[in-house]
Amino acid sequence: MPLLQDVAAALEEAGVAYVVAGGVAVVLHGHVRTTVDLDIALDLRRENVERALEVLGGLGLRPRLPVPASDFADEEVRESWVRDRNLIAFTMHDPSDARREVDLFAHPPIAFEDLWRESVVVDVAGLAVRVVSLNHLVAMKRIAGREQDRADIAALQRIHPGLRLDRS
Repeated sequence: MPLLQDVAAALEEAGVAYVVAGGVAVVLHGHVRTTVDLDIALDLRRENVERALEVLGGLGLRPRLPVPASDFADEEVRESWVRDRNLIAFTMHDPSDARREVDLFAHPPIAFEDLWRESVVVDVAGLAVRVVSLNHLVAMKRIAGREQDRADIAALQRIHPGLRLDRS
């Protein structure tokens, strides 16, 4: 997971408040499956988002949308994208390598403070990576409700038989 390692190390070094979610979080919670992008929930305070965007830009990632990355740090602009364009995630990608893509939640389905408080730290090749809790991961997957999300939930239930599904 070179992208995860590069991104997490750079975010940590810059002091960015983040948690890994999505398919990579499913893998880090024990279900091995293929995933293309890295989903990140950020503390959406402007200074934190600006640091994250600077870090991602430094790694060669650029916005997929034809807008300056800095627009995502502007709460009013970001909220208008969510409201008017149904934006779920702001994608940063490497134009020279399709395997390097990071999705930043524009408005996480669970408050970042809750995601952070209950997150777990997972060792990835000697690097401490903050990951959404298993319960929050399942809740986020239930909210998204796609076929892959339902398959992920079923797989996580098999791996973690005591998993409660009644919390968000």
